[in-house]
Amino acid sequence: MNKIPVIETPRLRLRPLRMKDASDVFHYFAQDEVTEYYDVESFTELEQAEKLIQFWHDRFHNQQAVRWGITLRSQDRVIGTCGFHNWTQKHCKAEVGYELSPEYWRQGIMAEALHAIMHFGYGRMALNRIAAIILPGNTGSRRLLEKMGFYEEGTLKEYYYKKASFRDAIIFSKLNAGKEA
Repeated sequence: MNKIPVIETPRLRLRPLRMKDASDVFHYFAQDEVTEYYDVESFTELEQAEKLIQFWHDRFHNQQAVRWGITLRSQDRVIGTCGFHNWTQKHCKAEVGYELSPEYWRQGIMAEALHAIMHFGYGRMALNRIAAIILPGNTGSRRLLEKMGFYEEGTLKEYYYKKASFRDAIIFSKLNAGKEA
């Protein structure tokens, strides 16, 4: 894959991120409720959003990840992102990651976006396994993953170091149900 394709759903357009999206990304990454369960601290400067976009671009060019900006089809403002990281082509697996601006929570937007990229992942990326790692207490992500058909595999003890302490994480996965036996 040499470029990130645009994926459209009934309400959304998932597209490559551009550096001019940095102010939109900064808007929601500056909110503690977004970063509470994320592995970064809340942003305080626009440059942090620019560096994150560049990081995602670099990971894509190294064939390690792919990240889409989520926009409503009626407007071109990024309201969140989703995609795959820790992509291992040899083993046909990746981890899914996502975040959404709080004003769009509980509207089914992330479920719609994840459904689209998972279809892409199982098809175009030839993934067999998609994993998701969340922090305990992240009930929104837990509900979303369960709704999407992910199964909880277990707890990864002291998996993250965040805010001066080690934190457990919960791993979920979903296998490609459409593959031939």
